[in-house]
Amino acid sequence: MRVAVGSGNPVKRDATTRIFTEAEVFAESVPSGVSEQPIGREETRRGARNRAERAREAGAYDLGVGLEGGVATVDRNDGSDDAAADRYLIMWAAVTDGERWGVGGGPSYPLPEPIAARIRDGEELGPVMDDVLGTSNVAENQGAAGALTAGRTTRTDALATAVAAAAGPFLTDLY
Repeated sequence: MRVAVGSGNPVKRDATTRIFTEAEVFAESVPSGVSEQPIGREETRRGARNRAERAREAGAYDLGVGLEGGVATVDRNDGSDDAAADRYLIMWAAVTDGERWGVGGGPSYPLPEPIAARIRDGEELGPVMDDVLGTSNVAENQGAAGALTAGRTTRTDALATAVAAAAGPFLTDLY
């Protein structure tokens, strides 16, 4: 089986390879069709679907996989007045064979207030994390997920969870 991942980011390819262990996995840099910093679940899911479809169509592939990270506001429902604490890093994945679709989410990570404030002011998470951590290309390494969990999980781990959730219809007969 030939699987295309809609990104040139090696972390996204590695996450897909973890789930599609028997497949040849290729990276296809394709546009997401959404903003550089997707805001909300809907825009983030749409970016994943667009990448999956465009990746599959980029060559002779059996499946296309799209992964998109975004930032969303999640209602805490706890009576708190701390509006900033409800900003989360989210990730979605989509898998398609051109007819069927699987879409699933990965873990959500609460953003610390100083980072959330910068996102609210219009900055993108990747460059903010690079600045806060004093690094470059955090998105191609541990990712914000790794930084926010002190390395207990990585961006690859988080994205692989999203791919697994989306890949269900292609991995099991339960669907």
